[in-house]
Amino acid sequence: MKLIQATLLGASLFALPFVSHAADLQDAAEKRAEAHHDAAMEKAEADYKMAKEQCRGMEGNARDVCMKKAEADYTTAKGDAKATYKGDKARAKTVEDRAEAEYKIAKARCDALSGSAKDQCVAEAKVKYHQ
Repeated sequence: MKLIQATLLGASLFALPFVSHAADLQDAAEKRAEAHHDAAMEKAEADYKMAKEQCRGMEGNARDVCMKKAEADYTTAKGDAKATYKGDKARAKTVEDRAEAEYKIAKARCDALSGSAKDQCVAEAKVKYHQ
């Protein structure tokens, strides 16, 4: 009986470093995922600022459409970073946010039109983006 207890105790002590190592690996993986998320968010911010600067040189409806596109790209980039970090639930939200952003772009393009052409453009955008 003492031999069995000694064997079990030895096996437990032998396995202890491996359990600790697995926890360390998990912590390292979480830190890498967080660092990747933070870097993606910083890139999204930088890209958004650059896109807004490019839009500043435009006028009228072209500028409005450009700004909506910059906002849509920013929303998507942030959503993708969050989805990669948080998982499927965040990914579904990103898809919804992107569809909403695409609708806003289409609607901004319609603002260049007037009368029934504008009404038809908005109606088509609503159908296309399920609004």
